[in-house]
Amino acid sequence: MNPAVGEGTFREGVNVARLSRSWFPRWFLCGLALLVSGCSRSPSAPDAALQSLSGDRLLQHIRVLSSDEFGGRGPGSQGEGLTVQYLQDQFRSFGLEPGNPDGTYLQAVPLEGITADPGMKLTLAGHGRTLAPTFQTDFVAWTKRVVDTSSMDAEMIFVGYGVQAPELQWDDFKGVDVRGKVLVVLVNDPPVPDPANPTQLDPAIFGGIAMTYYGRWTYKFEKAAELGAAGCFIIHQTDRAGYPWDVVRNSWSGEQFDLSTPDKNMSRLPIEGWLTHDLAETLFRSAGLNLADLTASAATREFRPVPLGVRAKLTVQNRLRTIESHNVIARLTGSDPKLKDSYVIYTAHWDHFGIGPEVQGDRIYHGAVDNASGTAALLELARAYKQLRTPPRRSILFLSVTAEEQGLLGSRYYAEHPLYPLVRTAVDINMDGMNVHGRTRDLVMIGSGSSTLDELVADVARSQDRTVKPDPEPEKGFFYRSDHFNFAKQGVPAFDPDSGVDFIGRPAGWGLEVRRQYTAENYHKPSDKIRPDWDMSGAVQDSQLYFLVGYRIANANNESLPVWKQGSEFKAVRESALRQAGAAAQ
Repeated sequence: MNPAVGEGTFREGVNVARLSRSWFPRWFLCGLALLVSGCSRSPSAPDAALQSLSGDRLLQHIRVLSSDEFGGRGPGSQGEGLTVQYLQDQFRSFGLEPGNPDGTYLQAVPLEGITADPGMKLTLAGHGRTLAPTFQTDFVAWTKRVVDTSSMDAEMIFVGYGVQAPELQWDDFKGVDVRGKVLVVLVNDPPVPDPANPTQLDPAIFGGIAMTYYGRWTYKFEKAAELGAAGCFIIHQTDRAGYPWDVVRNSWSGEQFDLSTPDKNMSRLPIEGWLTHDLAETLFRSAGLNLADLTASAATREFRPVPLGVRAKLTVQNRLRTIESHNVIARLTGSDPKLKDSYVIYTAHWDHFGIGPEVQGDRIYHGAVDNASGTAALLELARAYKQLRTPPRRSILFLSVTAEEQGLLGSRYYAEHPLYPLVRTAVDINMDGMNVHGRTRDLVMIGSGSSTLDELVADVARSQDRTVKPDPEPEKGFFYRSDHFNFAKQGVPAFDPDSGVDFIGRPAGWGLEVRRQYTAENYHKPSDKIRPDWDMSGAVQDSQLYFLVGYRIANANNESLPVWKQGSEFKAVRESALRQAGAAAQ
């Protein structure tokens, strides 16, 4: 074991004595201590938990979860069984209650597994030419319809970014009927130049440099299905997507899952897929068109759909299975009789890609950072909360969800079938990849500016002599890419932290370079493994902050709970839910 990641690292993460003096009001600390022994010089309740957080234990959990034995933790695999059992055993050993009101630690999540035949043949015919691109090398395609066979044979039409945003007076379709057509779309949002400074993006349109939900691949497919298209292909660009083609290929070439639905997903597109940028350029040239010119045109409100004069034909043969996957949930009941039926949730996804395409001789997608590390932090936080002399006023839920890598399915299922009312859920704190490179002077908060969590997190960070920074890569749309998003869509305030980038003892820019290297070389690849140079002091530092954010919310009065700020797309949903709950209680 590297001594740099040992038990002693917690003191570098946060000054416990300073927290006791300045972060909590003295009356609060005394009142809490009086519950057990009177207001004395003994450590405050949060101190015991903070001091217990351990880099060694975090690393040991990661070692187990990312091992060859656990096989990449694919849903419905032997690795799921081992993972789910490990999580239950750990929660039980900590003395936490089963989180499901039925007396178990499990919430069953019904999933449909769909494996497309990799021998599929795509033909693109028109203008006297026929292109026959290669699966995985040039394109990936699939269907989420739960059927043995799904096909398309239709004309292709380029629809720019595929966006309809009436609030921005933006419509890439201009009334053109695309029913029965195969749509070709660009990834991300339209990059609209700022009229005041054409070298920058207009912050008033699609968030400027930051990705909105209109830029997410999920939106592109949803909009195409809504308009009755026969299929939709997204043109991949590494800089705009935020990840290389390898990630696309590895993520969509094997078995895919979706939630079981009564209509067997027949409302979804017959065919969904991606094209490499090289293939797209060849396709457009064969149609006598210039992709670069059309891409520039698509960044304007005046853009109109462009038929390609090319017919796309593809049949996908599927192997199907229905499985019962599982979310794993534990509970620490709150100490306040009036507030124990309201909740703080910590979430992390336990799944990865299991066994997949071979890369440099390895087919196990270990997922050490993504997301064995977040799952390890969830376990360590759960254990730390049990070190408290008295639980917080509100109850704490520790939710490890399945099938995040398949489209946030486990968290979506919980959000649509909550075990505890979401209207009484004060916050979701989500952990998707921990800092394994040492302590930082900062913390990145994904989605900053959208809720009053900004002020709370900044306050806690100051107690660690840290600053909170906005996402340094807003164009990658991280807020829409992890499990907190499903809670936010239901109105629950969500804290989605990310590692800082200003590393202590490292030169400027080192943190962003580490991020770039991980994305390029290890993200969604078998090489996401434990490294000998990992320094878990940063994971401990961040875990302490996540603990304190949740602890403070769990002890807050109702009027001090986080709320969405004006302008947030989630504010109206939350306020409506609270009004309905208030009316139902009368």
